[in-house]
Amino acid sequence: MWDAPLVVAETFSARAVSVGKMTTGPELSAKCHAFDAPPPSEFAGLAAFGNRMITRCGGVIPMPLLATIRGLNSLASGARPKNLRLGLFLPILLFAAIGSAQTTIPDTPAGRTLRAWLDAFNSGDRAKVEAYIKRFEPEQSVERMMGFHSQTGGFDLVSIESSEPLLIKFRVKEKASSTIGIGSIQLKDAESAIVDNFNLRAIPPGAVVENVKLDAAQRQRVIDGIAKNLKEAYVYPDLAQKMEDAIRTNQKRGEYDAITDPDAFANRLTKDLRAVSHDKHLGVNYSAVKLPPEGNGPSPEEEAQFRKMLERTNCSFEKIEILPRNIGYLKFNAFADPAICGPTAVAAMNFLAHVDAIIFDLRENGGGDPKMVAMISSYLFDKPTHLNDLYNRKDDFATQYWTLPYVPGTTLADKPAFVLTSKSTFSGAEEFTYNLKNLKRATIVGEITGGGAHPVRGHHIDDHFMIGVPFARAINPISKTNWEGTGVEPDVPVKAAEALEKAEELAKSKLPQQE
Repeated sequence: MWDAPLVVAETFSARAVSVGKMTTGPELSAKCHAFDAPPPSEFAGLAAFGNRMITRCGGVIPMPLLATIRGLNSLASGARPKNLRLGLFLPILLFAAIGSAQTTIPDTPAGRTLRAWLDAFNSGDRAKVEAYIKRFEPEQSVERMMGFHSQTGGFDLVSIESSEPLLIKFRVKEKASSTIGIGSIQLKDAESAIVDNFNLRAIPPGAVVENVKLDAAQRQRVIDGIAKNLKEAYVYPDLAQKMEDAIRTNQKRGEYDAITDPDAFANRLTKDLRAVSHDKHLGVNYSAVKLPPEGNGPSPEEEAQFRKMLERTNCSFEKIEILPRNIGYLKFNAFADPAICGPTAVAAMNFLAHVDAIIFDLRENGGGDPKMVAMISSYLFDKPTHLNDLYNRKDDFATQYWTLPYVPGTTLADKPAFVLTSKSTFSGAEEFTYNLKNLKRATIVGEITGGGAHPVRGHHIDDHFMIGVPFARAINPISKTNWEGTGVEPDVPVKAAEALEKAEELAKSKLPQQE
């Protein structure tokens, strides 16, 4: 999961409704969807954003920010950095050991996997990337890795920072820029060489990284901090207690005694917590760079850089076209902050203003900002429509999300709509899908989605460790539940690769027959 976590908060103009205690006014709540990316990780370029807590409004925006893969769970996305109140738990910096420069890759299981990744990734050849994924990272997404390559141009290996049979840490430089990244690959076992944890993050300019070895006192402090934060904020108090019991039992059995690497410890704790909760938004992260004080927002320069990153990647809007029979097609890979990306969304929807049916391709969409979910949804309705609620356990209130009273251009309220999904569809993208399915406004075509419906907020444990604690849950106004742990079931199940063809076929069947 994400590692020198950055949390970012967004103020959302939404209607608030009291649940347990009275709350009123738009200033109240919904900031970011705070839904992370799904197991198949989403990539972004490695441009440094700084050792900040930035609100990742769940999901993944392919932009030059960072790439993180923990147990095949990655995060790289963005909501606009603001007040650090709510957000998605996002890692930004990885443990970086400063050691003697060494560019020869060790002939160890982890070293051979690193070599295989560099060879496949740097080739830019789809067949080679597919072969690598099939052999070493079967849950990975070919599309995302190819997209990551197109943004970075590949990587030059700068040094090997440390090496063990199943764990290797390395430093690379983007071919397309001067950005330096720190990475680590941890294998499940030597025999299979399957990647258990892959981290790759940018090093902010001037950042001081440390080579830390954990002792018993440090491990105890982290475990105590996890327990404290879970009790205070986790969305389900009973599960919070069960998770604490599990990791303390493991500690008493000595299962953590041999773990001295902080990233490995964070990864193990994340696995142990998820084994109980099955919550993909929950995660422990380590930053080799000292974390800034909680509450410190990004500087104006960092905000400007963040905006530039979004603009450089067209706010994650990847493809728009009009298919045969006047069927609109829109592929976008994140629900970015409309304060920055609203004009891009409006332009896309206005380009499709006169289509006879529309297909939204969310097969690579990892989520994002609920304001963008509401904005794009608003083009599919001609009257105010209640989309979703978020219930905050600690504060005991729910915030309602509705379509907007106005969006620029023509709406498609009377046109057939289709949503393409895959196992990589996650978080805010799942909310978009789930909302439309329950409202019977769209036909869902593809695979069951990733299953993440809990917003998450980052909490410091100490100067280097953080935990992302899911503190709220989505409540659909129709089903009265959500997609957490189950994903969204498609109306028409097909393999993700076949979803577009099937949706086109379905769309044509709903259109008047041509003479």
